[in-house]
Amino acid sequence: MAVNNNNKFEPYIKANQTIPEVTMKAIILGALLSVIFGVANAYLGLKVGMTVSASIPAAVISMALLRSLFKKVTVLENNIVQTVGSAGESLAAGIIFTVPAFFIWNAQGFEYQISQWQIIGLSLLGGSLGILLMIPLRKYLVEREHGKLAFPEGTACSEIIVAGDEGGSKAKQVFIGIGLGAAYKIMMNMARLWPEIPNINLFWGNNNDKGLPGANIGMDATPSLLGVGYIIGPKIAALMFGGAVLGYIGIAPLLAYIGQQAPGMVIAPATLPLGDLDPGQLRNFYIKYLGVGAVALGGFVSLMKSIPVIVHSFSAGFSQLMGKQVVDPDKLPRTDRDLPLSTVLIGSLIVIVLIWLFPGTELHILGAAMAVVFGFFFVVVAARIVGIVGSSSSPVSGMTIATLLVTCLILLAFGVKGSSGMITAMSVGTVVCIAVCMSGDIAQDLKTGYLLGATPRKQQLTEFIGLLFPALAMGATIFLLNDAFGFVRDATHPEPLLAPQANVMATVVQGVMQGDLPWIPIICGAMIAASIELVGISSLPFAIGLYLPIDLSTPIMAGGLLALFLRKNVQDKNDYKRKQENGILFGSGLVAGDALIGVGIAGLVAGITSYRAFYEAHEGLSLSGNFGPWLSIICFSALILFYWWRVKRS
Repeated sequence: MAVNNNNKFEPYIKANQTIPEVTMKAIILGALLSVIFGVANAYLGLKVGMTVSASIPAAVISMALLRSLFKKVTVLENNIVQTVGSAGESLAAGIIFTVPAFFIWNAQGFEYQISQWQIIGLSLLGGSLGILLMIPLRKYLVEREHGKLAFPEGTACSEIIVAGDEGGSKAKQVFIGIGLGAAYKIMMNMARLWPEIPNINLFWGNNNDKGLPGANIGMDATPSLLGVGYIIGPKIAALMFGGAVLGYIGIAPLLAYIGQQAPGMVIAPATLPLGDLDPGQLRNFYIKYLGVGAVALGGFVSLMKSIPVIVHSFSAGFSQLMGKQVVDPDKLPRTDRDLPLSTVLIGSLIVIVLIWLFPGTELHILGAAMAVVFGFFFVVVAARIVGIVGSSSSPVSGMTIATLLVTCLILLAFGVKGSSGMITAMSVGTVVCIAVCMSGDIAQDLKTGYLLGATPRKQQLTEFIGLLFPALAMGATIFLLNDAFGFVRDATHPEPLLAPQANVMATVVQGVMQGDLPWIPIICGAMIAASIELVGISSLPFAIGLYLPIDLSTPIMAGGLLALFLRKNVQDKNDYKRKQENGILFGSGLVAGDALIGVGIAGLVAGITSYRAFYEAHEGLSLSGNFGPWLSIICFSALILFYWWRVKRS
């Protein structure tokens, strides 16, 4: 990959070279990885509110498996594997941010229940819309902006694939991480050798009036969260942990203190006296809404910061979509052949009609129109943003909340309100969110292909395969996780998957449509996020930490500190880059192994009555008894030390 003397970029495989690209083995392996990473990220995202990019692990696993099973494997075949394989993670992100809202409303007494087929349909429609609308932007964003837009994940994938001779050693890190994460999860959650969440109240006394009443600190000691902390790095991990500290060791004790000074005082939305609430109830009635406001404002600020990019991307994308194709595609160089614009327009029209006709989601003509308009606008935005900051930093939640708020206001203006308006608004938000996530994924994939010398048209077609297979699995996965764990804390599900983004969006839509949103704590949360922004710090990670229980932020902080120690202890830049990359691959493996076993446990809980009874009867218990919390801390500390050893010796 270089620039020739005419300042024209030359890909790794030249345009006049023809080598195997879309093969059956590449499609099968890519589809399998797409489902695996999609399911694993669905579990992880519903638990902690973030997903882990599958592009780099998919590229590494592809290199290892294809080279071990077949004598001749080309870099373009590996590129197809990562193109197809990475789609599952992006689809999972779009679904978990929105679809659980329907389950949350159902648990609160609404009669409407989304079906598996509707989840599959919304996935395919939203994903297809995102892919199709991104295709005309490739020439501008990927080719003409080459050197200006970094596309971090796409560039990293191309480097890994080119360095094929290193594929085995890199894949080893991923597979060791998967094995260790799975084994740890089995011993902790299936064998019940130690509890998952050791925690301690920071108050004591006969009346719980000593220390910090209402404060609690704990740790969800799972491999996936440790891996997530390392991958996102110390800065983001510290921001999340800071939000948690403010909420659960700052605001919660303050509320408890006020309650002690005014016995019997009840403050809505709680129905019990403030002084009688435990740390979990303080979160559920107050801190959660502070988090809703903070996350909403953090998402909007991320979006507002991107306005220059939005304006430029929108105008460029509109020009690309309206432009006329004057060159026969077959006469273009192989590396410059996209799907014809006529195919894109016809396909988009078909998707629009299907959105309009889609049953059971109250979309109809108004909802379909809003889904398409917002989808087009934010797909253009997202495709440009991921080129600048990468998929992980793209403000998808902010774009979706903006879509939901405007959609709710438009629906109210047309007289659509109540549960029908809620369903319509969330269906629009689901289509847009999935479209935005998939457009970011294909933008990164097309950049990888551009650097490697792939045929764009083949990548664009195989992206639909990467969408299809995880879409078929995602409906069953969401239902499985809801049946096993739930998304709302109640008597049946004492330890639910919190689905933070979906909870925020469900709260916002329901509150706007029914006029019963507790605005004061939400506005106060927004002001907290605003104060963070005013001191020059990104508020969105801080806001997510404020919303999530502190149990989830502490292991993420541990992973962030591990990455910080590596940065401080390795002076040579090349050595640090190599070790950091191996640490990310190992962390990705921990995430995948932990999450896949978590989904497997969900399958046992949902599918086997006797195991469900056993699981619920022993929830929070362990074979190690009172020593369990200490054993959990010891085992997690041993996992951290092993992680450090793996990274240092790489």
